[in-house]
Amino acid sequence: MTDNEIKVLIADDHALMREGLIKILSMEPNITVVGEAEDGQQAVELARTSDVNIILMDINMPNVNGIEATKIIKNEKPEVGVIALTIHDQEDYLFEMIRCGISGYVLKDVSADELINTIRGVAAGQSFVPPSLLAKVFKEFNRLAEQREQPHRQYGLTSRELEVLTEIARGLSNKEIAKKLFISEKTVKNHLTNIFQKLEVHDRTQAALFAIKNNLVDI
Repeated sequence: MTDNEIKVLIADDHALMREGLIKILSMEPNITVVGEAEDGQQAVELARTSDVNIILMDINMPNVNGIEATKIIKNEKPEVGVIALTIHDQEDYLFEMIRCGISGYVLKDVSADELINTIRGVAAGQSFVPPSLLAKVFKEFNRLAEQREQPHRQYGLTSRELEVLTEIARGLSNKEIAKKLFISEKTVKNHLTNIFQKLEVHDRTQAALFAIKNNLVDI
């Protein structure tokens, strides 16, 4: 094999699908199929033991499905590009696979040329999503980005309450918080009462844990 060889692993529980993909890929220069997997568990094992660049990963497979297999593989070998191969164009599958770290999402009725272009593109560090799903992807990413930027809005916290909550998570006492924020201890206590009610917690320890767990504060 040459240094620029693209080594592909095919994971699909249908033998005819695997055979068809092998025939298509075998006709392409610099693309070599280095293994086949009938389920997610085999895909994980072959990814661990094979020198592979790209995995064509079916989502619905027995034993371990493609989503779980992708999570494991990307955690152990993040440099491997995973292309989800599925009959589904539902956004929930797409979002779940994106969260797992896939680089491409290809429907099984895609043309051979599109599949080859996707494999070569992912091998070169690009990402591919079906045009029909792009608008939904951008909408979901924008929603998640807004949540990360202003998480306190989810719980109705004011900017000042968020400041008090941050200092609680850092372990400061009411007196220390009052001094740092240039407010009275009574005001701090009033903010704490409001914070406890909004977060539905009973004390400052629970509030601190809740804030850290839900990324409400930066400590």
